Amino acid sequence: MCGITGYIGQRPAVETALSNLKRLEYRGYDSAGIAVVDEARQIDVRRAEGKLRNLEEAIRLKPLDGTYGIGHTRWATHGRPTEENAHPHRDCTGRIVVVHNGIIENYIKLKERLRLRDHRFVTETDTEVIAHLIEEYLKEGDTFEKAVRRTVADLRGIFALSIINADEPDTIISVRQGPPVVIGLGDGEFFVASDIPPILQHTRDVFFLGDGELAILTRDAVRVMDFEGNAVEPQQQRITWDPIMAEKGGFKHFMLKEIYEQPRALRDTVQGRISLDTGRVYLDPMNITEEDFKSINYIKIAACGTSWHAGLAGKYMIEQFARIPVEVDYASEFRYRDPVLDEKTLLIVISQSGETADTIAALREAKTHGSKVMAICNVHGSMITREADGTILTHAGPEIGVASTKAFTSQMIALYLFGLYLGQLRGALTQEEAKEHAQELAELPVKIEHLLNEADGIEELSKEFFRSTDFLYLGRGLNFPVALEGALKLKEISYIHAEGYPAGEMKHGPNALIDERLPVVVVNPREEGNRASELRYEKTHSNIVEVKAREGVVLTVLTEGDEMSASVSDHVIEIPKSSDLLSPILAVIPLQLLAYHIAVRRGCDVDQPRNLAKSETV
Repeated sequence: MCGITGYIGQRPAVETALSNLKRLEYRGYDSAGIAVVDEARQIDVRRAEGKLRNLEEAIRLKPLDGTYGIGHTRWATHGRPTEENAHPHRDCTGRIVVVHNGIIENYIKLKERLRLRDHRFVTETDTEVIAHLIEEYLKEGDTFEKAVRRTVADLRGIFALSIINADEPDTIISVRQGPPVVIGLGDGEFFVASDIPPILQHTRDVFFLGDGELAILTRDAVRVMDFEGNAVEPQQQRITWDPIMAEKGGFKHFMLKEIYEQPRALRDTVQGRISLDTGRVYLDPMNITEEDFKSINYIKIAACGTSWHAGLAGKYMIEQFARIPVEVDYASEFRYRDPVLDEKTLLIVISQSGETADTIAALREAKTHGSKVMAICNVHGSMITREADGTILTHAGPEIGVASTKAFTSQMIALYLFGLYLGQLRGALTQEEAKEHAQELAELPVKIEHLLNEADGIEELSKEFFRSTDFLYLGRGLNFPVALEGALKLKEISYIHAEGYPAGEMKHGPNALIDERLPVVVVNPREEGNRASELRYEKTHSNIVEVKAREGVVLTVLTEGDEMSASVSDHVIEIPKSSDLLSPILAVIPLQLLAYHIAVRRGCDVDQPRNLAKSETV
């Protein structure tokens, strides 16, 4: 959602803030702004509707100067996306300035209270009340720190804040209650950001603020305390990501770069976690013992969006390997339906960022019922990794494109590894079976490299479809999550309506949609010699024939050498032969590329699609 940045040090704050905001663009935004304090202790603010280039132009026309300040990219929640509603926001005096990510639920009551005390409001936002509350408490004689702590005690909702006060020079206060806040520790300088990528260009030494904490940054030090004023010792960590990983590296878009990074991401996620000699899987240290894992009788998976699709694929993997029932929930629905949970239930939460608000809420709901919670996450130190009983970290590296690609396939790899681990632990897999699965996993990155090297035809294929207005994606069994993900990728970045559907359910409605104008993408690989895979393949092949009988246009993702389905399809994309459980990882990659090339051909903003944000923290 919104992006926050802050800087205090010796370098020009404006250039630093703009550079950092550019690395937060992937979060989605509709306006932007910067505030800096000059040598005369005056706060200068520049804001602009639209893209950052508009803010840069506003600063060019009316320059700013100072060595500390804050910045913001806004995703409108309260108030229209206008320059007036863009952050930073000020109090009546103009001496207090705030940037905010989140939602203040009781802002109307607070605004009414402040109006009775002669406060004047000039925007439609919920954020503006924060600056005025701080102003009110400063009038009562509070210190800046205490005024901020009293203010956050008044707020209901979720919020990340960075605040400067012209009368408290060389100080930035940052606050977290929900959305992420990362503090970067440099040499004689400090940084604030909503995520790691903006900080990576300056320092790899960071810590995450916890919920209910605030950080006071001065030129000399950073102090952390809770909302009651008690000192907190932050958990500093060193980010191992190479800063170049957050750059495009010669690719036209981050999304394309991240698609091509998948072999590396999968290798890094597997590395050191599995023995090819024994098939044994080694999980990261957890507060979940082997006895805990043996005692569970039910697994629930909670996630959102693409991570939910990974969870659905993981259901098939875990059930087949470990013979334990798995249920997959949308995290946004989980806590609202009184889920059946107990100490024998394991909840797996999946989140690329580790800061997805609905997924955090699901985690906390499970904890109240005594369930163990394991996370699959890409960001060490994020809220989910701190609150879960254990985490399997995906080592995908920073994912900047809003449409998830390498994080999705890395999540499926993590679920595959966990299924292997649990299957061996519970005696559902023999060592020989585990070794065979481990070897297949080790070969997967090479197969993906081969697939990507042979992918030129997908760009050509996009010419056939970029003018289409609707798509239907079909898959059966563990290929159904791939159909869902393929449809999601297309609608996210090309703005074409697309629907994923179980192939076996076509006769229960979707057949009515099929005509010569509807492209139907069918995911139908097979593993020869695997009876379940071949049966699923044959049934899905029949669905292709049904579509063709109704004059639909069929694009089939199939295993190389498959002449049977190729003969009844209008277009085909071949993927390398693989085991049944790993074929979804191969099958989704050409669908990522197809969505990408269609979106580019339609002139869409691939990395920052409209109305979407990378990290849903509210």
